[in-house]
Amino acid sequence: MTTVLIADDQPLQRFGSRMLLESQDDMTVVGEAANGSEAVRMAAELHPDVVLMDIRMPGLDGIEATRRITAAGDRTRILIVTTFDLDEYAYAGLRAGASGFLVKDAQPEELLAGIRAVATGDAVVAPSLTRRLLDAYVHHLPTGPAMETPPGEDPRLASLTDREREILTVIGQGWTNTEIATRLHLAESTVKTHVGRILAKTGSRDRIQAVILAYDTKLVQPS
Repeated sequence: MTTVLIADDQPLQRFGSRMLLESQDDMTVVGEAANGSEAVRMAAELHPDVVLMDIRMPGLDGIEATRRITAAGDRTRILIVTTFDLDEYAYAGLRAGASGFLVKDAQPEELLAGIRAVATGDAVVAPSLTRRLLDAYVHHLPTGPAMETPPGEDPRLASLTDREREILTVIGQGWTNTEIATRLHLAESTVKTHVGRILAKTGSRDRIQAVILAYDTKLVQPS
């Protein structure tokens, strides 16, 4: 059973989401939060598998709430919801530690599939859309001395093997596991093993965070 906390300042939106989720045999809504502060508090109390997080809320917004929840180190994963598929706030939410995002006009089955994917550690955003998102908002990447490290020499990459660096690079370029397997002549099960090791070694919560890492460390340059 996947437990979900709904965080949205619109009562009708929360009601609709609850009705949809509770119609599923494998999901249950453990709480509703009307703002970011409530979401942080309730996530700490209830330890839901997934928080369905609105971005624009009064007081503490969804981005900062996401940052605080993920920083707590709990197993809770965040699926952020935004009005536009290339909203800069969605990008900020991903950098804050969210596992993906959906637009509010997504089909019900897309929302359900997204929650299930996030709950199992997968990314919700398609690899190609992830690349488009990061390319569009690459100017939000940090600047300064910390970002002057030559490409590929960031200490976060130190424990990766050459093959793992190669795979992290193509993950950042938007390749799926199937594409990686085909183009690098590997079994898909081997690719999945490599991806799992990359996430573990770099401390990335999921594939999206690995893509962001590839950008941060300059393994991938914006197109």
